[in-house]
Amino acid sequence: MKRFLTASAFFLLLIGAWHWAFVAKIWSPVLVPSPESVGLYLWEALRDGTLWASSVVTMKRLVAGYLIGLAAGVPLGFLTARVQTLRDTLGVLALGLQGLPSVCWVPLALLWFGQTEGAMLFVVVMGTLWSVILATETGVRNVNPLYVRAASTMGSTGLHMWVFVMLPASLPFIVSGMKQGWAFAWRSLMAAEIYVTILTGFGLGHLLHYGRELNAMEQVVAIMLLIVLIGLLADKILFSPWEKFLHRRWGTEK
Repeated sequence: MKRFLTASAFFLLLIGAWHWAFVAKIWSPVLVPSPESVGLYLWEALRDGTLWASSVVTMKRLVAGYLIGLAAGVPLGFLTARVQTLRDTLGVLALGLQGLPSVCWVPLALLWFGQTEGAMLFVVVMGTLWSVILATETGVRNVNPLYVRAASTMGSTGLHMWVFVMLPASLPFIVSGMKQGWAFAWRSLMAAEIYVTILTGFGLGHLLHYGRELNAMEQVVAIMLLIVLIGLLADKILFSPWEKFLHRRWGTEK
């Protein structure tokens, strides 16, 4: 309860400072909308279904690309950690491409796939894949050798060693990579939705783009707040339980 009250007071203070800045006209109302106008837009967008429909479209794209990135990234990370040739080639490539801004993939996606859902999916996969590969590689290479030796003396070899020893021991690193990959996937998808105009689905990035084009800053700020909220919910629902479990499992819980 104390933590909840502290967080509530902090965010109420931020909203109060925002309202004061709007009333004091430090910036033009066109550039900095009031909290009331942002709240009104959110309410109207919820009532007419625009916000819900756009969120569903965006989440479908995000989840599909993210799962593909995970399905490819974890096995490639394991192989990169165990094969020196892959570490010197794919590992170096992943390290370089991880730092590439997400928006750089958009022109390439448009040239290859055109104004289609495939372009969206490609950008999200590229945003996820490299972080997962690097995190998995790091996790496997940092597995305590004592675990491997102990498992070997008890007859664990081959696939059994990978599934029941290497994978659980490297999970803390893999979950960190999954969390980072989720953040990069979000950024990639927003870049793609802002620059790729398709008729098969109207996502949150499109609302952000058209709000900017129409100088409707209350719409821009509202969509930004919604994206932040979805990110926080994803962290609390998807990743925090995993991290708490792993801390308890490995005795590192504070």
